[in-house]
Amino acid sequence: MVSDCIFCKIVAGDIPASKVYEDEHFLAFLDISQVTAGHTLVIPKKHARNLLEMTPNETGELFEVVSQVAKNVGNATQPKGMNVISNMEEIAGQSVFHTHVHILPRYSQEDDLKIDFTAHEPDFDQLARLAELIAAQ
Repeated sequence: MVSDCIFCKIVAGDIPASKVYEDEHFLAFLDISQVTAGHTLVIPKKHARNLLEMTPNETGELFEVVSQVAKNVGNATQPKGMNVISNMEEIAGQSVFHTHVHILPRYSQEDDLKIDFTAHEPDFDQLARLAELIAAQ
């Protein structure tokens, strides 16, 4: 437990949460901001800054829980779609530095979640070089 981490305090029971799932290693609860109705966070109970600090096995186990909780949220809220997001580091929007995955039911394009991508013309040579670099890691 990290003493100044709000999610560690939720895991410890020091701060209340609207829990929707809990097992020995993971916890899921409703985000207090409710960007959309049913906005849920899934976290590991063991503190890690974000997914980049977790082992592949830990990440796999986390996403097994994310998958089940997302299905439960969808069954309960009947959205038209859903986003599953994990922000890693401040530049990417992470504000609580304890691994967490957002499950965001989507009801309309006018809801309070905005994600925009700008498409670019592909440079296939550059893509091949980048793919090679990444694959070599």
